[in-house]
Amino acid sequence: MLRNREVWRTVVAFLAVGVIGAAIAWWLAGPLAAACVICVTAVLLAVLLVATWRRYRALARLAAQVDDVLHGARDVSFERMREGELAILASELDKMTNRLALANEDLKREKNALADALADISHQLKTPLTSLALMTSLVRGQLADARGNEAPLARLRTMERLEDRIEWLVSSLLKLARIDAGVVRFVRGRVEGSELVARASEPLAVAFDLADVALVRNVQAGAGFEGDVAWTAEALENVLKNCLEHTPAGGTVRVSCSEDSLAFRLRVEDTGPGISDKDLPHVFERFYRGGEAQGEKDAGSEVDPAGVGIGLALAKSLVTAQGGSVRAGNVEGGGACFDIVFFKATV
Repeated sequence: MLRNREVWRTVVAFLAVGVIGAAIAWWLAGPLAAACVICVTAVLLAVLLVATWRRYRALARLAAQVDDVLHGARDVSFERMREGELAILASELDKMTNRLALANEDLKREKNALADALADISHQLKTPLTSLALMTSLVRGQLADARGNEAPLARLRTMERLEDRIEWLVSSLLKLARIDAGVVRFVRGRVEGSELVARASEPLAVAFDLADVALVRNVQAGAGFEGDVAWTAEALENVLKNCLEHTPAGGTVRVSCSEDSLAFRLRVEDTGPGISDKDLPHVFERFYRGGEAQGEKDAGSEVDPAGVGIGLALAKSLVTAQGGSVRAGNVEGGGACFDIVFFKATV
């Protein structure tokens, strides 16, 4: 309370008025009257300070209760506030808290219901897709035994690619929906850079070989951060997959990670055409399909729906949900680059 300038101004003004009053009383009625004025001034000042102190205590309790509400408390009540206008303020805050709690509970129920519905939809889609994949494999095996079936075999391979693409899309959309609903739980633990890069690149090893694209790793020894290794590997895998899709045969995708006193830094570069200035601000938007950098004819088609704009959006959601940041850009000489940073402290 005494650190408040308003209180000090009031005390100084009160004392100034008391001194002036005592001087006037001395001049008009003598020293006894001046002493009486000083005593009355001291008593009134003491009453003022006590009342101010009590009010500040009430405000401090009110602020502490509001802080509890902001940190998730739901059983906070402001009924102890009985001091006039503070009681009115406390009553309004109590009403607001109850309404916000009810709205938050409704929102949580809606999010959980959405996540459950999407999980059910995903499960229902995966069942016929699995059966379709099995039947396609059987038909392809029968056609492979006979001669002159190159065209049907090519169509079946296209169907298989589309089936894999649909399964990936369903899985990615489900993960995005679960992140939006807030039902994804991230484990906090030490994530080693070498393990992260290995887990992210392992599922893409065959794809890199088939595309004739080299994957170069440059990992600083001992580099790491506090986070969820599984979900972070998922994010990095999507970035690597995007770079692979836009790197021509004979090209290279480089992934490097390092750690300094401020952050853990992860960088992915490719030797593709890069990202156009028009597409650069939108690369992490969902369902955004840029085509200027790689040519509109390569942006995707009904037969090969490449670049549907899900992978990078999912990667960004997974990184930002853990407190990290991701940024896209271009390297000198051509090629795209992606920087993922996990800071050690927030200032």
